[in-house]
Amino acid sequence: MTEDRTPAVSANPEGLAAEQDDQPIKGRKNGLYGEVSDELAASMKSGWADTELRGLEPVAQAAYAAERRAKLSARFPGERLVIPAGHLRVRANDTDYPFRAASEYVHLTGDQTEDAVLVAEPTGDGHDFTLYLLPRSDRENGEFWLDGHGELWVGRRHSLEEAEALLGLPARDVRKAAEELAAATSALPTRIVRGYDSDLEEALSGVLDEEHDDELKVFLSGLRLVKDAWEIGELRAACDATVKGFTDVVRELGQAVATSERWIEGTFWRRARVEGNDVGYGSICAAGPHATTLHWVRNDGEVRPGELLLLDAGVETTSLYTADVTRTLPINGTFSELQRKIYDAVYDAQEAGIAAVRPGGRFRDFHDAAQRVLAERLLAWGLLDPAVYDVEKVLELGLQRRWTLHGTGHMLGLDVHDCAHARREDYVDAVLEPGVVLTVEPGLYFQQDDLTVPEEYRGIGVRIEDDILVTADGNENLSAGLPRRADEVEAWMAQLAG
Repeated sequence: MTEDRTPAVSANPEGLAAEQDDQPIKGRKNGLYGEVSDELAASMKSGWADTELRGLEPVAQAAYAAERRAKLSARFPGERLVIPAGHLRVRANDTDYPFRAASEYVHLTGDQTEDAVLVAEPTGDGHDFTLYLLPRSDRENGEFWLDGHGELWVGRRHSLEEAEALLGLPARDVRKAAEELAAATSALPTRIVRGYDSDLEEALSGVLDEEHDDELKVFLSGLRLVKDAWEIGELRAACDATVKGFTDVVRELGQAVATSERWIEGTFWRRARVEGNDVGYGSICAAGPHATTLHWVRNDGEVRPGELLLLDAGVETTSLYTADVTRTLPINGTFSELQRKIYDAVYDAQEAGIAAVRPGGRFRDFHDAAQRVLAERLLAWGLLDPAVYDVEKVLELGLQRRWTLHGTGHMLGLDVHDCAHARREDYVDAVLEPGVVLTVEPGLYFQQDDLTVPEEYRGIGVRIEDDILVTADGNENLSAGLPRRADEVEAWMAQLAG
């Protein structure tokens, strides 16, 4: 990374008022250059080509985002609504984590830029929506080349005019947002999505109510429960890219055996970056006993032939929609007899769960169906005493959870655990309808220190997960490009190895 990256004073709305535009940019404390000469400053102001983009067409998501905003407007008539994108977060000193805009903001705008804010001002018949964005770097005060977040350091931003054309919304300078919102009528009911912009929350504190703000977040989470046609296309693309990522991993399993789980993590991440924006969540590359840890993301263990690899990973598209897929693979290409027995039990549970996903069915149905199959197998194997319990009693007491641990699935979309703040009656207690996308992911996990199971079971973890779209007449497995049955998995791995 190059030196002399100056601290930002004009690229972040938290520190710049409108009248500060002409103030000099401060250099870094231990930078190698001193003050900028008048001659250099004058040189940097001139001799640049006009790079304004003209004739831009709206992004594909713009029309769909407008429909979502209309639903938001109808839900909160007469109220100002503020939906921030969030800010960069410092990783170390003057380096930042990669920015990922708030899902609520992305869903309503199609935009992903940091520091941005969507504001809905109430009108007589709805709302006027405005985007507050950072304009292009200022070439008059040197921001574009001296500021650590200026154009020559981190890349070109769209101008406000370009953003308006792409997103179909009027755009204003976000550095004036807090001042303008605070100056507006204090009698106007106002809600904000909390947790993304503390400065705006402080500026509006006099008109905000935490309970009302929570209602806004709940509504926006529920707004994503049923995906539109464009969103389904993005999730389909995410799953297709994820299939390629899993294929890459199987092809490179030999390298992972020679190194560690990190090779698997890096292999899948490379595909995610080539095909999309990033991974949608920290990849779980769990080999051997690590497969019994549900969210094993350290990925620093050995990859040993004869054991299983549980790979839970998803590509996030450039529009930020993510897949979420799990396969459990025999590292040497062939399941042992016990591994196959456990794998087949999980496969059968997943088959039962997927079959229960259909319009008019309850969200809980796929979980109940999968757990029933697993409970039956645990009884059949004698891990639960069939002389004491029947299936109904096991499920009533939740005894199978010692080895199944987690719920069998969740909503999927912009967040890997999408719609998490939606009302229970709209999510876990709801009836499914076409357009819902969810995961079905049963598992069995026998911990290394579990003395209630035979020794040969200990350290084996199996999960199978697919992304399922509810259709008008049933469901579609969006991740069906990856084999699931044990014999199909072995044949697929052998083909790739060959």
